[in-house]
Amino acid sequence: MTDTSTPNAKPEHVYLIDGSSFIFRAYFANMRNPMTRADGTPVGAVYGFCSMLMKLLSDTDADHVAVVFDTARKTFRNDVYPEYKAHRPPPPEDLIPQFDLVREAVEAFNVARVEMAGYEADDLIATYAKQASAMGADVTIVSIDKDLMQLVDDNICMYDTMKNRIIKHDEVVEKFGVGPESVVDVQALAGDSSDNVPGVEGIGPKTAALLINEYGDLETLLERAPEIKQKKRRERLIEQAEMARISKKLVTLCQDVPIEVPLSDFANQQLDAEKLIGFFEEQGFKSLTGRVASKFGLEVAAGEEGAERQGGGIVIPSQAELSPKETAYELVQDENSLSRWVEGARLKGTVAVDTETDSLDATSANLVGVSLAYEVGKACYIPLRHKSAQAEQTSLFGDEEESAKAPEQVDFDKAVALLKSLLEDETVLKVGQNIKYDMLVLANPDNGGIQVSPIDDTMVLSYINDGATHKHNMDVLADMHLGVSPIPFKEVCGTGKKQITFDLVELDKARDYAAEDADITLRLHKLLKPKLAEGRNVTLYEMLERPLIPVLTLMEQNGIRVDVQELHAISEEFTGRLAELEKEIHELAGKEFNIASPKQLGEVLFDDLELPGGKKGKTGAYQTSVSVLEKLADAGHDIPVKVIEYRQLSKLKSTYADALIAQVNAKTKRVHTSFQQAVTSTGRLSSSDPNLQNIPIRTEEGRRIRRAFVAEEGKILMAADYSQIELRLLAHVAGIEALKEAFHQGIDIHALTASQVFGVPVEGMDPMVRRNAKAINFGIIYGQSQYGLAKQLGITNDEAKEYINAYFEQYPGIRKFMESAKEEARENGYVTTFMGRKCFIPGINDKNGALRAMGERAAINAPIQGGAADIIKKAMIRLPDALNSAGLSSKLLLQVHDELVLEVLPQEEQKTKEVLKTVMEGAADLSVPLVVDIGTGQNWQEAH
Repeated sequence: MTDTSTPNAKPEHVYLIDGSSFIFRAYFANMRNPMTRADGTPVGAVYGFCSMLMKLLSDTDADHVAVVFDTARKTFRNDVYPEYKAHRPPPPEDLIPQFDLVREAVEAFNVARVEMAGYEADDLIATYAKQASAMGADVTIVSIDKDLMQLVDDNICMYDTMKNRIIKHDEVVEKFGVGPESVVDVQALAGDSSDNVPGVEGIGPKTAALLINEYGDLETLLERAPEIKQKKRRERLIEQAEMARISKKLVTLCQDVPIEVPLSDFANQQLDAEKLIGFFEEQGFKSLTGRVASKFGLEVAAGEEGAERQGGGIVIPSQAELSPKETAYELVQDENSLSRWVEGARLKGTVAVDTETDSLDATSANLVGVSLAYEVGKACYIPLRHKSAQAEQTSLFGDEEESAKAPEQVDFDKAVALLKSLLEDETVLKVGQNIKYDMLVLANPDNGGIQVSPIDDTMVLSYINDGATHKHNMDVLADMHLGVSPIPFKEVCGTGKKQITFDLVELDKARDYAAEDADITLRLHKLLKPKLAEGRNVTLYEMLERPLIPVLTLMEQNGIRVDVQELHAISEEFTGRLAELEKEIHELAGKEFNIASPKQLGEVLFDDLELPGGKKGKTGAYQTSVSVLEKLADAGHDIPVKVIEYRQLSKLKSTYADALIAQVNAKTKRVHTSFQQAVTSTGRLSSSDPNLQNIPIRTEEGRRIRRAFVAEEGKILMAADYSQIELRLLAHVAGIEALKEAFHQGIDIHALTASQVFGVPVEGMDPMVRRNAKAINFGIIYGQSQYGLAKQLGITNDEAKEYINAYFEQYPGIRKFMESAKEEARENGYVTTFMGRKCFIPGINDKNGALRAMGERAAINAPIQGGAADIIKKAMIRLPDALNSAGLSSKLLLQVHDELVLEVLPQEEQKTKEVLKTVMEGAADLSVPLVVDIGTGQNWQEAH
């Protein structure tokens, strides 16, 4: 770009670039091939933005150029209509740090940058465009935003850089059916779901254009609405006239913004090559650096085109850097020392944090101490609630004076105030190993009510890099990456009956143990964070897994109520049913024995009753696993059927009916399950204490358990479940047009499959035929073999083979997808979901045929199940903000596979349903619609 104007010269051609539009386009264009700079900061959108801006500036003859940005989301339009843009999801997590970098890029290009609080970029563009037009200048608005089309006139046009297309009067008419002067009237009637502009119910863009062309403008239409013949349209226009007027205010751009930067400041400036190259080098943009250097004849190592995408500039610390010869761990016992550590961490900008407590239950644990580390090999421990072990013993004998003694510590309230200032500081990154636990502990009002943010988690980083190929606890990671074995917990607290809580540990021991945890966490972070870029996992971590952590934390805080009396009743029912089953089994066996003993059961089945297929294991006892019992049951034997039922009921009783009672929090009267983020191979969440993922929903007993999960008094539970999400994903990723069309039309997918595979009409279809098609549909997703299908449907292997062959003949794209998934797994050791998650497949190349076949089935299923997991995670991330923006008090409580459970006020039921449906169905852009079924009730089962 060269200097083509003189100061204060009258503009001849003004270029107004919609910066926000440019950023998002650049982001999504580079999303599947993420880029990061040396420190791990994502820069893909910055790179795309710079590339587009460079081309734009080199191609234009404009003498005045500015890039216009949005500021905060809240503008004067929110005063007109508080719900304006309320449902818009937040920007992707990995895009947020790039906004400021893009602004820096504009300055590096020596181009004017404009933004103004309280106004959208569109308002500023409108004001400057009309000013320049009034001065006789030509104006080009670089954007594809339809809202800006209302500005088009003889002097003002728009430019779509993607299609290299100029938008003038005729193009506006093509888009809206009216000229630019009537665009706002059409938008006021039709509304805009993306910006939450209400419009008039039942009137779309085409109808709106017809009405405006007939009546001239909105006001005339509203005045003459009683003349309209169509009853519903007439009634809605009359009833919603005020809403239409409000909508017009929302879509009409402000053309008289009290601008602070004059148009004359947009005059082109000489490009400063060294300044621009300096910016590019900071980001690691080698190809862009080379292009600028070449143009200006500067000596710079340009590197190969696209080197940034291969992790150029990524620096992973060496083992020596992460393994100091000596460590220095400090015990912080006074306020001055704590202030020094807090300020040191604030200056560094990144600090590892770990909490010590008196319980593994994060929701009820008392905070005992905090450890910090911001330099490798250096850390501190801050004791907060330590007691004297000796005093604890003497207190048993009633010596209050002696028991009051405690080691020297910073005053709890003062320490919390200092720690809160650090841990809630948005400019300091807090790093933890399973930081969700620490966030839950610190958020407890009894522990200071500290809301830790922003955060990174080394456990989750490791999981994103390596999947389920190994465990991700600190001991494993420290040994694997650092060659370090952390001090075992039992070494400081003991084991068994002699185990003490951490508040009784001597301070020097507590310091070494706790400070080491923070130090190792910091070292792991320095190693694992850059590896995200190396493995091209930045987007997945920044968009899904990291922003999910605070959502899961909030869900665990919320918990869910259980009806203890109901659980007691269920336990009694199950006890009675187990006694009946025991009697029936003993009668069939002809004698009494311990059904829970595999050894005794095996002897009854294979010695006494002489059932076929008995095999002994290494211990000499017969095998009585589920698969063994199912084979016997399939052969028509009664005892195995009863034993399977007995085992299932016994597990439900012990795991849920009895155990849940003990897991109710004394303060909250709720159970607070712990969601595990770094366990499964597909990205699915799991849960523990209690495990809510394994409650069977197809049995009456499982549904009985769900009835014990209840809403708080005065509220209801709401359950939202994705309908056939895995089949929809299969249709999407495999590109099966017939299935996609069926989903778009809302056709019964199983009946359609039956019709196409078995050649029978949908009308009057035998339910068994549809059942067979359903089994094939779902069996394919899980890589089921012909033998598995034969067993499930009770048919021969040959018949099952014929079914599967007919299925693949009808849907050859599915076979192609399956073979492609297996091949990807063989080559890479993993398959990827459509969002880029790597699902590692152990055994895919194993010499053992059974293990290899298991790996192949996993390779087929993982992209589908993992893709569904990614979608619901995206919905979970967006939901809390969407509920808050809509002014709702509804709380997200649980996630179980494809289902979300919320607690809702009855008066907010309808609005919550609308928000929930919008968020969940909009969580992914697929070639098939996502559909969500929503129900409500006083308990979890009723809500289905």
